[in-house]
Amino acid sequence: MFKLDSRLHNDTFFVCDLSLCRVLLMNDSQFPWLILVPMKNDIAEIIDLSEEEQITLLKESALASKAMQALFSPLKLNVAALGNVVRQLHVHHVARFENDCAWPKPVWGNQPTVAYNTNDAKALVKSVKQWFKDNS
Repeated sequence: MFKLDSRLHNDTFFVCDLSLCRVLLMNDSQFPWLILVPMKNDIAEIIDLSEEEQITLLKESALASKAMQALFSPLKLNVAALGNVVRQLHVHHVARFENDCAWPKPVWGNQPTVAYNTNDAKALVKSVKQWFKDNS
């Protein structure tokens, strides 16, 4: 059974499951921010996935990027698998804008998180989930 790292669980909202990845919404209202987590235990690096899974991850990452573009029209997408804090493989997809509070710096560690209010989180999760349903 797939086990999500507790830090990812605590910092995100569940959106949906794709064929390989769980799609999560980061609970930071300053940035539209999706995280893809391959639903495989004990995976820290992309190279830990099979070749077929690596291809699926790339396709699902491209799909998440398309969702971000369609829903938020960002100036730039930041897509990265860092894992310095949370070892479990996860890929960030962050929509960036020239007027966001961290621009042009990375979103990590530059400002305190601003959590979504409950209604905004529910509405955004619903919107993102519907986009994946319509486009997967």
